[in-house]
Amino acid sequence: MAIDSSLAIPTAERRTFGHPTGLIPLAGTELWERISFHGMLALLTLYLAEQLLRPGHVEKVVGFPVFRAMIEGVTGPLSVQALAAQIFGLYIGFIYFTPIFGGFIGDRLIGRKNAVILGAALMTCGHLAMAFDQSFLVALLLLILGAGFLRGNLIAQVGRLYASGDSRLASGLQIYVAMVNTGGFIAPIITGLLGQTWGWHFGFGFAGFGMLVGLATYLLGSKYIPDDPPRRGALESPPLTRAEWRTIAFLIGLLPALTLYWIVNSQQWNVYNIWTRDHVNMVVFGWQMPIAWIQSLGSIICVGLVPLVLTIWDWQLRMGRAFSDMGKMAFGCAIMAAFTLLDGAASWIFGAQAKIPLIWVIMDNFGQSFGYLWVVPVAIAYYTHTAPKKVNAMMVGVYYLSIFAGSLISGRLGGMYESVSPTAFWGLHAGIVAVAGAIFAGLAMSGVARQFVPVHSGQV
Repeated sequence: MAIDSSLAIPTAERRTFGHPTGLIPLAGTELWERISFHGMLALLTLYLAEQLLRPGHVEKVVGFPVFRAMIEGVTGPLSVQALAAQIFGLYIGFIYFTPIFGGFIGDRLIGRKNAVILGAALMTCGHLAMAFDQSFLVALLLLILGAGFLRGNLIAQVGRLYASGDSRLASGLQIYVAMVNTGGFIAPIITGLLGQTWGWHFGFGFAGFGMLVGLATYLLGSKYIPDDPPRRGALESPPLTRAEWRTIAFLIGLLPALTLYWIVNSQQWNVYNIWTRDHVNMVVFGWQMPIAWIQSLGSIICVGLVPLVLTIWDWQLRMGRAFSDMGKMAFGCAIMAAFTLLDGAASWIFGAQAKIPLIWVIMDNFGQSFGYLWVVPVAIAYYTHTAPKKVNAMMVGVYYLSIFAGSLISGRLGGMYESVSPTAFWGLHAGIVAVAGAIFAGLAMSGVARQFVPVHSGQV
């Protein structure tokens, strides 16, 4: 297929540290969006379980009786803690479901830049609404819609900075993911401290401030980001070819395996906080560390491990032993399964009533973060450069469907936490991600995935 000149990158592109300069404002925007997002993650389950769903607060939430009835109509009656886990799962799930629609609107109607700006504005309003018990459900709705416009369109613009087949994309996405995890490190430290010292709403307020800064970062750096193609051209583009439809079908076919991975990863944001509260010794030299800081631990470890993972990939390439994309994801899932077992083994080793040493959790986070870096950046790069350019942002949204489904299922499984032992709970999750790894390993050995990389020329 001929390169679409309207999407081509100038040969004299401006570069920073060997990458297109546009990567800086895009990664910077993602950094602040993740400060906003992870600020919510660090607090939401605990906030729901310890305050909002308790008498004196839950009665104030507009529309909550109907909302609860809809959930329990599917799940049956839920305890406060189980309901908190389920609401968290629904929130995270829909955060990752709406990008498929936001990506389509960005691709075909309002343009990716406008979609990112609209999404950031909606998310800022959502965080402001979190300041009041009454507007809790409205806040969640605004945050979900805002993420739908922002996420698929923002990361699709990263792919558009690089020509098809450009080897820098993988490392560029590792840099991008490093910003994701830097935001994930910063947010829980600040929001956790604010929530513990001043109250939950101060923590949520900082998350809203982060989203405002993200919007400013995007607007100031937009001149380095390639312009959107004319919407008229997008609407009048020729239909997808048979090869492009086959690629789309294969990308959709990967969703079940990715969903299994995200069930376990999402649980690290959800019940992991409750498990930490119940079973981990959080006292450091007589000081009670905020539980939310455990989320920061995993994120900063991820950032620190990026150079190691890139070095391993470079060594594998030079030695002629590079894993395929499917092989990398299989390896990452295997690592994730092994270290998820550590969570379950801890209660068995130290005793059900004993407090688990903090060093155990730190070791666990190192392993799970190492596995994460072999799965998530690889999957994003695969979708970004494999999906047909005419529907690229929408297909990035399709990838997010795996996080949507995984988060919903993790919320449902989270309701089991009170009725089974931690060993059984985390052992189940280790088995789930191990199955995902087996699927990716099968695809790697069969070589099926190689025929789909990429089916289009030009860039996305």
